[in-house]
Amino acid sequence: MKLDGMVAVVTGGAMGNGAGIVKVFLKYGAKVIVIDNSDKIREALKEFQKEYPNGYAAGCICDIRDKERLDTIMKTIYNQLGKIDVLVNNAGVCKLASFEDTTEEMRDFHFDINIKGTWNVTKSALPYLNNPASIINLSSVTGVRVADPGEVAYATTKAALVGFTKGLAADLVSKNIRVNAVLPGYIRTPMVEGMATDSNKENPESVINGIASAIPMKRMGTPEELGELCAFLASKESSYITAETIIFDGGSTLPETNSMGV
Repeated sequence: MKLDGMVAVVTGGAMGNGAGIVKVFLKYGAKVIVIDNSDKIREALKEFQKEYPNGYAAGCICDIRDKERLDTIMKTIYNQLGKIDVLVNNAGVCKLASFEDTTEEMRDFHFDINIKGTWNVTKSALPYLNNPASIINLSSVTGVRVADPGEVAYATTKAALVGFTKGLAADLVSKNIRVNAVLPGYIRTPMVEGMATDSNKENPESVINGIASAIPMKRMGTPEELGELCAFLASKESSYITAETIIFDGGSTLPETNSMGV
């Protein structure tokens, strides 16, 4: 129970990677507060409580672009639970479009949630973070190591989160707050399924299968596997790790080419 007694806040925790992180945190004994902008949070909380009846999972609906509401939420968490030990900035969006077809509204949609939203959540939580504490930012291999057509806005924001992680780690190390980033490759989530549909509306499953076949492990990762890595970064087991970017992609960024080799 390496997270026993800890209070963790997970954004975008109602589905996909976020839900996987929440489940693993509950498994290890953390009290988890989910912040999500989807009505599915209610259904997700019921699922968490059913799977972990002795755990503590609560949540609220919030658009992370709303700094004032985030301030209220973080203060309420502190007043009720006394601290925040772990912040997981998981919430993010991705809509595919060529650069030529990306409107200012589409650009700002990515920037306002993936960058500014993450900034807002962190700024609101900071006064209530414990000593020690851990911040985990969900970036991506996209924009940092690789990119596909149609991902300019998304890739830009995810690369920016690496800079945010490094700068924040330097600022907060004296406060005994560690900051790290996880860079997932393809994990089967609603976001990835939506991207597959954007790529091939008639047969999105063919896109999923094609992605998996190109990964050395021949499969996508699971949200729970990602949750295990985040639990490690949240725990005392990683107490000497800060400012790191950890790739989590089943080796998908490993091959130098797709045609060379035996």
